[in-house]
Amino acid sequence: MENINDIRNIGIIAHIDAGKTTVTERILFHTGKTHKIGEVHEGTAVMDWMEQEQERGITITSAVTTCGWRDKKINIIDTPGHVDFTIEVERSLKVLDGALVVFCAVGGVQPQTETVWRQADHYEVPKIAVVNKLDRVGSDFFKVIIDMHKKLGANATPIQIPIGKEDNFKGIIDLIKCKAYMFGEEGDLGELVETEIPADMKDLTSHWRHNLIEKIADVDDVVEELYLTDKGIYPDELKAHIRRVTNKNLFVPVLCASALKNKGIKFALDAVCDYLPSPIDVRPPKATNPETDAEVKIVPDINAPLCMYAYKIMTDPFVGTVTYARIYSGQVQSGSYVLNTTTGKKERIGQLLRIHANEREIIESASAGNIIGLVGLKGTYTGHTLCDEKNPIALDRIKYPEPVISMSIEPATRADQDKLGLALRKFETEDPSFKVKYNEETGQTLISGMGELHLEIIVDRLKREFKVGANVGSPQVAYRETITRALESTGKFIQQTGGHGQYGHVEIKLEPGERGMGVVFEEKIKGGAIPREYFKSIEKGIMSSAKTGVMAGYPVTDIKVTLYDGSYHDVDSSELAFSNAASIALQDGIKRAKPILLEPIMKLEVTTPDDYLGDVIGDMNMRRIKVENIEQKGNTKIITGAAPLAQMFGYATALRSLTQGRATYTMEPSFYKEVPKDIMEKILGVSQDK
Repeated sequence: MENINDIRNIGIIAHIDAGKTTVTERILFHTGKTHKIGEVHEGTAVMDWMEQEQERGITITSAVTTCGWRDKKINIIDTPGHVDFTIEVERSLKVLDGALVVFCAVGGVQPQTETVWRQADHYEVPKIAVVNKLDRVGSDFFKVIIDMHKKLGANATPIQIPIGKEDNFKGIIDLIKCKAYMFGEEGDLGELVETEIPADMKDLTSHWRHNLIEKIADVDDVVEELYLTDKGIYPDELKAHIRRVTNKNLFVPVLCASALKNKGIKFALDAVCDYLPSPIDVRPPKATNPETDAEVKIVPDINAPLCMYAYKIMTDPFVGTVTYARIYSGQVQSGSYVLNTTTGKKERIGQLLRIHANEREIIESASAGNIIGLVGLKGTYTGHTLCDEKNPIALDRIKYPEPVISMSIEPATRADQDKLGLALRKFETEDPSFKVKYNEETGQTLISGMGELHLEIIVDRLKREFKVGANVGSPQVAYRETITRALESTGKFIQQTGGHGQYGHVEIKLEPGERGMGVVFEEKIKGGAIPREYFKSIEKGIMSSAKTGVMAGYPVTDIKVTLYDGSYHDVDSSELAFSNAASIALQDGIKRAKPILLEPIMKLEVTTPDDYLGDVIGDMNMRRIKVENIEQKGNTKIITGAAPLAQMFGYATALRSLTQGRATYTMEPSFYKEVPKDIMEKILGVSQDK
């Protein structure tokens, strides 16, 4: 049985186009998992196995694989860099123990790097940074380090420094061993020749090694004492200190690489084994007993009770639905029964799979610390906990981002009608950031997602994977509604019929909330005016009613609802009556609380050559984009701003034509803001003064 100490569960995360998939492909080659290096630009990358990924040269879905290096078993998840697929990064980080964060040596810390870094911090995932593309024109290793300190607030310090830069990047100095390693000839697959440090780099090496020990001493008492007493530190000791502070999330070692040219990848593999944690080095996830709500401690041990977390669902054309799961404790056999504590139902595991991108290997059993595929589960979805029936455990679920963009979709022919519904349900199961809604008033089916590319990929997959013809409408913004004043509202649901009637009466207080808080429900009932058993139904009625606003039917958000009074009937009161009463109270209250529309504002970053700055800024002003900062980087300008999503459709084409295709941009959801009055009147089709 494998030793859990020898397992590394790592994710490769970064901004789009920093070289994540190329790094992964080199890792697979060097570990003997593949015998030919796959290339993203040629569409042959193993981890980008979907047709859409190969055509576009981007990662869309997080792919899993397992490889070995220095007697260690490494489970790798290669994640997307595009913000539209941020849910893939989020749910991967939830089940990982460490992350390899790839930075572009030219671009430095880019917008999506900040996002994935924050996500990794949220899940307390220890990180190693790899500065990639050091052979590119304009690359600057030390500027990326400064960028990491400034933009990420990271205690990041090199454990290697490059010899040469741009097309003269010819070797790496290891600051721990104080040795130089020169790269072989072009195309020699990353072979290294150990040598002495070049004379002209000895001072720089001494400076950065001193800096490395100083940065660790800042966060570790043991190293601080050695530093202050000026005692020497042997390389093996220094490695142990780096591992300790990295695993505590107090330090980030930084490495050098040029993945495309095969330079530095073996060092990255060594660093994963030396510095990133095994499953027993990280804090176990928070867990409770679903029956008693008491906290349960998870022990990452093969002999402990089974606990698994389903983090992703994939539809496989050959084996049906595959549930990707991380085993936190215990072991599982194929054919065994498990309890899904999220649904309260038992499930039978048909098969266990070890996954390599889109290939499968059937295995008989798996133990704590591993990431596997499960086949045969009927009611298990993303975020569900599976465990031993006799030892129920529930893990925290992921909070999913709300979709910001919608479009209508309809089957191309009558024959496509049933297939379309089935396919959309499968996508909704796979991807929690994708939503399907049927609008009864217009008779339209609306699909919602995180961006234009997200929905474009869904429609493309419908045609290719499910052979469903579909016509789509133009994208629509996912507006929200909220209130601007506090008030009290009453809801009564009373029906008299033969036999039992229905009686529910609630008094609620509505208050505007802070942006981003959603709908918050509180109960402050005094004297038992409403029995406690009806509180859940009242909350359910509030939440259900908040899905449809009073202005234009958009979901209501950023409100606080307090239940403070009401009454009940011994015989006629029911959960349904109180749910309906709460719904009536909320809808009536929102109408009188001066409702307003909110629109999604995107964080926008445009990189443009200096020559086109005026044209780009002029176009931004026309689109209601608030420019927040303009920064010079080389001979390009980086403009950051806040952009209303409604004004951003077709922006890629507009920016290309303004700059002869030389400018690029990235965009991600940031916050919701009140829609200007004139825009709101256009959306609603009426004047608000009437």
